[in-house]
Amino acid sequence: MALQDFNILLYEEFEILDAFGPVEVIGELKEHYRIRFVSQNGGPVTCKQQAAIDTLPFGEMDSSGVLLIPGGYGTRPLVEDVEFMTHLRSLAEAAPYVLTVCSGSAVLARTHLLDGRKATSNKLSFAWVMTQGEQVDWQKKARWVKDGKYYTSSGVSAGIDMALGFVSDRFGEEKAMQITKYMEYLWNRNQDNDPFAI
Repeated sequence: MALQDFNILLYEEFEILDAFGPVEVIGELKEHYRIRFVSQNGGPVTCKQQAAIDTLPFGEMDSSGVLLIPGGYGTRPLVEDVEFMTHLRSLAEAAPYVLTVCSGSAVLARTHLLDGRKATSNKLSFAWVMTQGEQVDWQKKARWVKDGKYYTSSGVSAGIDMALGFVSDRFGEEKAMQITKYMEYLWNRNQDNDPFAI
């Protein structure tokens, strides 16, 4: 089976665990996915924690791969970037699956692709996130939500639980549990068990 790209979309001031929590999980599926870091213009992108990650520009990415959008403080100016949002909508439409972590769901919501769908986000940013997609069926109590090809998670560490849920859906719960044992991670398997709910 040919490897499929798993594209991690980065931008300035993204939250590092939003991206690298799922990367830790998906990185254990080397027989299925090749992880690629992408950004609008390519080159180094610096996260909130000041680590710089080298990226490919949108024009060089395989848009038929899975797309993951992390959250972070950088989402605030990002939703106002018309050129970025136009590109993102095209990329999200082409992707077989789109995963968001934290306020990454606000960015996706701004494309209107979540209109009429269930989604969640970081509870500390929930009020702002909801303003980015007034037609979205926002779930105030959810660790993560799956609606069609779209997966959205609550804040930061919830992206790990969501990524494991994605693995379980695609490759079986046994595979997801193998990854948790390698990580020594206590997976919250119940997507409705949200201890940080509003």
